Amino acid sequence: MNDPLNLEQVDANETLAVIQASVARRYFGLGVLYSFGAILLYIAAATPPSDVKWLAFLILVAVGDLVVAEMFRRATLCSIRLTKEGMYCSDGKLMVAIDNIKSVERGVFAFKPSNGFMVSTKERQSRVWAPGLWWRVGKRVGVGGVLHASQTKNMAEMLVALSTRHQTEN
Repeated sequence: MNDPLNLEQVDANETLAVIQASVARRYFGLGVLYSFGAILLYIAAATPPSDVKWLAFLILVAVGDLVVAEMFRRATLCSIRLTKEGMYCSDGKLMVAIDNIKSVERGVFAFKPSNGFMVSTKERQSRVWAPGLWWRVGKRVGVGGVLHASQTKNMAEMLVALSTRHQTEN
């Protein structure tokens, strides 16, 4: 069989493609999120609202924003790698297995993250959210956000080829 990916010589755990966060987009996102939280805390301290409920709301939103900013910072330190078996986060978490892929949507009008693609799966999976990098809800896995568009396009094309190959073999 003619194999364009030449997978016969590839080990199951060998990395075929890698996606990393764009440094500029990552720092811009971090700057916006941390600045927003800091501004809200400053407003709460410098000119607090007269109603205690509004002050509590302001502090709650600021703390929530700073928590999301820290989640974003940690998530964007990771990378996404593709192997013959599936797509993994660099911390080892399986995002989607190749044999669970139903389709890959990457068109202009597809419901997908910025600079990314959407994977529809055959079976429901647990919810996971790595802000700015990827998310998984039900039968959908979204990859994108602050990632390099060229890297995500390359990985999406390889995912299509791998899943098509897997479906024709089975």
